[in-house]
Amino acid sequence: MSSRPLAALIRRGVALTSLFALSALSPSWAQAETVPPVPPARPADLTEPPAPVVEAPRPPERPPELSGPAARSEATKPDATKTEDGPLTPPPGSPPPLPPARPAELSGEAALALTVSATDDTACRRRLERLGARFEPLPALSDGQCGAARPLKLTALGDGLAVTPPATLVCGAAEALARWAVEAQVLAERDLSRPLAGLTLGTTYLCRGQNHDPEAKLSEHAFANGIDVMAFSFSGRPDIAVASLPEGTPEAAFLAHARATACGFFRTVLGPGTDAAHGNHLHLDERERTAGHRLCQ
Repeated sequence: MSSRPLAALIRRGVALTSLFALSALSPSWAQAETVPPVPPARPADLTEPPAPVVEAPRPPERPPELSGPAARSEATKPDATKTEDGPLTPPPGSPPPLPPARPAELSGEAALALTVSATDDTACRRRLERLGARFEPLPALSDGQCGAARPLKLTALGDGLAVTPPATLVCGAAEALARWAVEAQVLAERDLSRPLAGLTLGTTYLCRGQNHDPEAKLSEHAFANGIDVMAFSFSGRPDIAVASLPEGTPEAAFLAHARATACGFFRTVLGPGTDAAHGNHLHLDERERTAGHRLCQ
């Protein structure tokens, strides 16, 4: 045998012997080369079954009137606000279009008539009776924008206090007058040592503007909600007319106190010194104002 093949066989035998020796000495190295690594654990979010797919709700069926030829004819109807050339607009410089005609029921005398539901004043009338007032109901008053739905004819106040002439008033104004009269009776005894016997009245209900001005805002007299007191009568002494009296007299003191007390019962109190129109009487009314404001002059 040739020496070259023999030498090759000897070298191969030596290599195999060395490999077996290394495997015996280093088993962990040999295992690492031959055994594959263990895969990582499966994530928890991939172990559960997938969520079911929810279908979106189907739209409702199209109404019959919006389907078929009727819907197509409505869709092709020409727009009254447009023309073939674009939107229908007036040419520059043309006057603005006229507003529609005013309905007949809102024109003329019908527009002046107020249609207001009557307020239930049953509780007010009971209080008025307990105050000793004498009154009777009247038919509704109506005169254009003036009027009252449930007026009363007031003939006397508590303790037989006369009302001359009888007053045509709504219940709220009549009640305020009756309550004020109780205080006026106390003032008469204190300032004049005489009992109050009655009130002389001027205007109660009258369809007119404030201060008799036809161009002014309607007076509360136009709604039976105002009272003009002209004088006070007493037992055993002359009447006291409402006027500017000399200071320091019992009569002047009584009028001043009665006028000041009225501001606690009425929303409006005017009299001598306010203006020329109220120089000879006390005007009392129950006009409602913003935030409960009162006018006491």
